[in-house]
Amino acid sequence: MLSADYVVVGAGLTGATIARLLWDAGRDVAVVEKRPTVGGNVQDFVHPSGIRIHTHGPHYFRTGSDNLWAFATRFGKFYRYEAQVLSIVDGQFEHWPILKSYLDGTVGKSWVPGFSGTPRNFEEASLSVMPTIVYEKFVKGYTEKQWGTSARSLETSLARRFDIRPGDDTRLMQHKYQGLPSDGYSAWMANLLDQIPVEVNTNYLDDRSMIRHKKLLIFTGPIDEFFGFSLGRLKYRGQKREHKFLPDVEFCFPCGQVNNPDPRNGNHIRTLEWKHMLSPGEIPGVRGTVLTTETPFTPSDSDCYEYPFPDEVNRRLYQRYAALAARNDDVLICGRLGEYRYYDMDQALGKAMKIAANVLGSDSKEVCAASQRSTSRSIHSGRDRMSVRA
Repeated sequence: MLSADYVVVGAGLTGATIARLLWDAGRDVAVVEKRPTVGGNVQDFVHPSGIRIHTHGPHYFRTGSDNLWAFATRFGKFYRYEAQVLSIVDGQFEHWPILKSYLDGTVGKSWVPGFSGTPRNFEEASLSVMPTIVYEKFVKGYTEKQWGTSARSLETSLARRFDIRPGDDTRLMQHKYQGLPSDGYSAWMANLLDQIPVEVNTNYLDDRSMIRHKKLLIFTGPIDEFFGFSLGRLKYRGQKREHKFLPDVEFCFPCGQVNNPDPRNGNHIRTLEWKHMLSPGEIPGVRGTVLTTETPFTPSDSDCYEYPFPDEVNRRLYQRYAALAARNDDVLICGRLGEYRYYDMDQALGKAMKIAANVLGSDSKEVCAASQRSTSRSIHSGRDRMSVRA
């Protein structure tokens, strides 16, 4: 029997952050995780070549918040890494977000959007902010491969603001803080849960009778699975990843991520070259390079869930599950899978901090401040100090 005032189900970024803030505030907390390791999808491993690979795709940490950056760097040092993305368009590498020079040379300076009126779906929403040729070359094929359906069947909310980059700023994002943990994400996540009791290889949904929460259960798994799929299954997309080591190639691509929007070039949506993501001091000691292709698929196993499906049918089904969840005063369902919403890492951290603040009944800034009081505490990259039990 596992018993604690606060039981957190899921040792991913959301669950671990909430557990950490409750623990730092002196609360009785325990974490259960069905996988054999902590971290959720925030994990990595080192290839025999010495190249670190993010297990579930690239996790570019970026934030404009001083508080979030201070919290993140409490659990490990970060080195500066500003992601750049290229797309293979007409057989050439083109920058994404798109550069003004490309737009001017392709459609001219006085371009007009490809759609006018009120957008009813993703395609129309995208065309309302970009010329048709850009949508067709950069967006349509990538999106339809990613979701396995017509862009016209997806919700408008999936469309992002069309960002034209003037000058030479080719960064994917422009946040004040950008980087990757020097010891990797797996060590960083272990540090985040340092000293907190964690039970791995424990599926809460299979062992509910043996896991007792005295005050609150915080569940970060799939909301439909929590309710036994009683209303139906929510749809997700995941990525099948294939790694290829090129021992005699120093670098294959100009940057770490190359998008593949053209369906004629294969079903994969992007190729990652991890060597670009190493710290500058690591690169000279590595021979060869590792490429990873990511090909979308629809998983049935919740361990492979990565992206909530952005259409009206699934949004409405989630709302029905959310209404069920609201009836449980001692259960809080949250996180990417619990809220059926994709979060960037900084968004997940910020939301977890707000949840912890609400649980503790104090202002979120106070919670951040409380967590920082432990900044000087020694954090070990190993797991000898984290109470992990299988």
